[in-house]
Amino acid sequence: MYHKTTLDNGLRLLTSTMPHTRSVCISIFIGTGSRYEPDSEAGISHFIEHLLFKGTKKRPAAREISGAIEGVGGILNGGTDKELTVYWAKVAQHHFPLALDVLTDMLLHSRFNPQDVEKEGKVIIEEINMSKDSPSQQVNMLIDELLWPGHPLGRDIAGSKESVAAITRDAMLNFLHHQYQPNNTVISIAGNIQHQEMINAVSQVVGNWTNQQPHLEYSTYESKKSRRVQVEKRPIEQAHLCLALPGLSLFHPQRFTLDLLNIILGEGMSSRLFTEIRERLGLAYSIHSYVEHFLDSGSVTIYAGVDPRNLETVLNATLEQLLKLKETVPEPELNRAKELAKGRLLLRLEDSRNVASWLGGQEILTGRILSPEQVISIVDTITAEELKQIAQEMIISSQLRLAVVGPVAKDEPLEELLKL
Repeated sequence: MYHKTTLDNGLRLLTSTMPHTRSVCISIFIGTGSRYEPDSEAGISHFIEHLLFKGTKKRPAAREISGAIEGVGGILNGGTDKELTVYWAKVAQHHFPLALDVLTDMLLHSRFNPQDVEKEGKVIIEEINMSKDSPSQQVNMLIDELLWPGHPLGRDIAGSKESVAAITRDAMLNFLHHQYQPNNTVISIAGNIQHQEMINAVSQVVGNWTNQQPHLEYSTYESKKSRRVQVEKRPIEQAHLCLALPGLSLFHPQRFTLDLLNIILGEGMSSRLFTEIRERLGLAYSIHSYVEHFLDSGSVTIYAGVDPRNLETVLNATLEQLLKLKETVPEPELNRAKELAKGRLLLRLEDSRNVASWLGGQEILTGRILSPEQVISIVDTITAEELKQIAQEMIISSQLRLAVVGPVAKDEPLEELLKL
């Protein structure tokens, strides 16, 4: 499915040839994110990501960067996560040289103009304000605080308004110098391309990039006792809730078992939560669950938006569905969940951007790339007994965390409901 070459400077190049496509996607992954930041610089990874789009020596204005790609019908974007940062461009195949030039120009020659730093700081603060104004986003941030209290994993990736306002240009350049290094970078390319051609093209633009500074390490997470419920009262129509449990890391041997259990619980319109809470009881328009895997931790989270008068009813019905996961999953339901997992994976990988992300994301985080066939093989071997066992081990009353945003009193006795 892919080829891998490590350049002399330590940068890893991954390619996947997709001869049936007319596009090519280049994704540049950096092995750093918000969990690598000290509290005083919370949001610096995200701030740097924004600044790389604001101007280089060759393209001094942001419009020249975006216009170069959009001018040929392409897409240019980036994103900061808790453990990685990515910059990507997707263009028609014959515009590959331009896309590579723009991305590597951003990566290696961004100016960090002081005026851009000041202006973009204000933009990010507005981004933070926008997230806080969205109750569905805010409740997801509150649940992270409960899952990883006092730890960077529990912080907003964008930081706080105070921390962003305090970040200086020098601090960004220092962080960039330590984290943006060739041996901490993966370039993943997917499309109608050939590996050797990509080696030649990439070597020409980043082959001389060197940096021997030590990487900043992330702080490991150690579980500790903390509050289990957090309520933010707001005069809005719905109560937005997140009910969560600690999960499994990227390296845990049962991570795919947990993923399959989550599909049964709350992924898709045939999941148990959707069928029960929305279809049978009619108590929510939006309800789903999702799993997150980090390098040394993880979570399982259920989200719903409900009428505040139905909050207790929905919580009880949701807890009942969690409790039922400890029972044996019927074979037809297990088979449907497996087919959903496999089918969604294969459908995603029809797109060059998703293929580049599949390869680069695994390489930068784990250093090991599982093929779709390997994942499908793992999923096929998961048994109902394994699902039952992991449910019994993880779904425990004392581990439940609940965050609510909406017209709910802070002294509402919600913690008393968190019993299985």
